Amino acid sequence: MNNYSSKLLENAVDELSRLPGIGRRTALRLALHLLGEETSTVEALANALTTLRSEIKYCRTCHNLSDSELCDICRDTRRNREIICVVEDVRDVMAIEKTSQYRGLYHVLGGIISPMDGIGPKDLTIDNLVERLRSDEAKEVIFALAATIEGDTTNYYLYKQIKDFDVKVTTIARGVSVGDELEYADEVTLGRSIITRFPYENAMAR
Repeated sequence: MNNYSSKLLENAVDELSRLPGIGRRTALRLALHLLGEETSTVEALANALTTLRSEIKYCRTCHNLSDSELCDICRDTRRNREIICVVEDVRDVMAIEKTSQYRGLYHVLGGIISPMDGIGPKDLTIDNLVERLRSDEAKEVIFALAATIEGDTTNYYLYKQIKDFDVKVTTIARGVSVGDELEYADEVTLGRSIITRFPYENAMAR
């Protein structure tokens, strides 16, 4: 038995509590907050979410989120097109951009290799990265994945796929602690990790 006097309120709480990090108490607080807002405010939120889901795209080059076929970063002629930074997802792009220490391009894998979760190389955009290296002007690929077993496994697999290309392969410095996700690193630490990157072969030898 629940304490809701309204089935409509209960339904709203059920849906909100499906969001990551939102428990039922927080969901109830959000639902009650929305009830106290102007109808136009709630409609604007609903429209924004509906439009986000139906209209947002993935950049055809780097797979970052975008409003058009090419994201703003790939379209920016001021970016250094000779460097591609490989990241797990779009949150890592946002984290690195916040540091203002990197002006190259990105490649978003859409995850990392994790057999326990049923994620293999074919589930990621690795083949697209290989195709980019065949046609793009890249001279360096930076591995900027989490310092976890899965991240290291993905780095190694990527290295085996691209090692025969005429590109320098580097990895970010371990200023980001082992086991940490990039999105949670502070901007100074992450920025320094990008700047002080080193050849991936050195990481393999450790």
